Amino acid sequence: MRKNLFSKFKESLFAVLPITVIVVIISLTMLDVSGYTLASFLIGAAIIVVGMGLFTLGVDMAIMPMGESMSESLVKSKKPVFIVLMFFLMGFLITLAEPDLQILAQQIETIPNTILILSVGVGVGLAVVVFVLKVLLKVKLSYILLALYGIVFILSFLVNKNFVAIAYEAGGVTTGPMCVPFVLALGAGLSHMKSGSDDQDQDGFGMVALTLIGPIIAVLILGMFYKPTSSVAPQADVLITSVKDMLLGFVKAIPGSMKDVGISLVPIVFLFIIFQFASLRLSNSSIIKIIIGVIYNFVGLTLFFVGVNVGFLPMGKLIGAALALKSYNWILIILGAVLGFVVVLAEPSVPVLNKQVERITGGAITKRAMLLCMCIGIAVAVALSMVRVLTGISILYFIIPGYAIALLLTFFVPPIFTSIAFDSGAVASGPMTAVFMLPLAMGATTALGGNLYTDAFGLVGMVAMAPTITIQILGLIYKLKTKSAPVGSMDMEEEPIDIAFDSESTQESIGDNELEQTSQDIVES
Repeated sequence: MRKNLFSKFKESLFAVLPITVIVVIISLTMLDVSGYTLASFLIGAAIIVVGMGLFTLGVDMAIMPMGESMSESLVKSKKPVFIVLMFFLMGFLITLAEPDLQILAQQIETIPNTILILSVGVGVGLAVVVFVLKVLLKVKLSYILLALYGIVFILSFLVNKNFVAIAYEAGGVTTGPMCVPFVLALGAGLSHMKSGSDDQDQDGFGMVALTLIGPIIAVLILGMFYKPTSSVAPQADVLITSVKDMLLGFVKAIPGSMKDVGISLVPIVFLFIIFQFASLRLSNSSIIKIIIGVIYNFVGLTLFFVGVNVGFLPMGKLIGAALALKSYNWILIILGAVLGFVVVLAEPSVPVLNKQVERITGGAITKRAMLLCMCIGIAVAVALSMVRVLTGISILYFIIPGYAIALLLTFFVPPIFTSIAFDSGAVASGPMTAVFMLPLAMGATTALGGNLYTDAFGLVGMVAMAPTITIQILGLIYKLKTKSAPVGSMDMEEEPIDIAFDSESTQESIGDNELEQTSQDIVES
């Protein structure tokens, strides 16, 4: 366990460090930030590192085993209606504990947190149900994506404009570090229903992609009934003028964070207890491990929220506002591109995904080429989001053409790339996007007198969209590469598809075992 904990701390450190370094450089060279404010940010960063490490270890020890065991128990019941209802309930409950969603809800002051979170929970629950039906009815994922995004596009033009960007934002933040492992664990348990199926290799993918779309639709529908004000009231800045003020800010944030985390974790834990007494009967050692994991989750999430609310959110808004008022505020576009690039490098699931794509394509697409394309795609997405902040251009001019291109590519690329692309789009929008880059956009929008609903929100949604295009383009390149190869040379031993890099991968072929291993490795990351 000590080795795993060290590994988790290392992952969270690499996730937080790039943004921390950039913030320190900007604060010391371009802005007049007080030493106490910068110190508060650095303390918050350290707390986030510890919190994320404990939280992700808790997910591995408790959340994933709980999800998979409950899923397998439901499958064994062989009662389709009961299975569908319980999968909906589990998808709904796990959403309540998603930290990124709670951070977003706190930023939207004119919509009650409870209403937004419950709406997103319903969307996730319905998305999980759709995935269950996909498996049972053997429907191709691309058909489901076309139908659901068609609904999204239609609703986007029917609802209040202030809800559009929030809806795409809700989808991006929901597929965070709590929801993704749990729903993938549900999918792993569900896949046992199709043991021996010819298309079992596709069943490990698509669950996360659907849990991104569900909240978008749910919040868009909410927009038909709920009318927020035209903008968001900016939060009052807390002045830090002494060490006492700085430390007091962290201390005061602890009770509220503990309360919020406890309320969010209790429902899913309570449901697991019911399953344990009704059907699971897990061993004492397994239960003890899960209990320890839940404690890690509770402590880790509490620390995460404290570090975010006291350190990262205020600093993000401060930097965004200060740079927006500069004569050279276009620097926000460059800063957005840099942050988008490094955030991808810090996301722990991305290297695993890239390595597996290299493996299942037999080295035709190297992991470094894949990583470079993802970094460029998300850097462009964040830069365009900053263009929206400075100009007020509607997100629809970016998001609809982007997803239209992604959906069009599904007709031309191997199905496995479509599944990986839409799943990775959901997981690419990690915690740092929601807790720093979004507040950065909000601070800039507030300083410029813009509408936070239409100008700032949507950044996470843009980040989630980028990989759906870039990965499928690589899939198209792979398809063309294999078609042009002489018969009998499908191992792609000639020159791999790499952008200024050489491949060091072993030559392996695509097969069911590889696809299953890919899904499992992504879950474990």
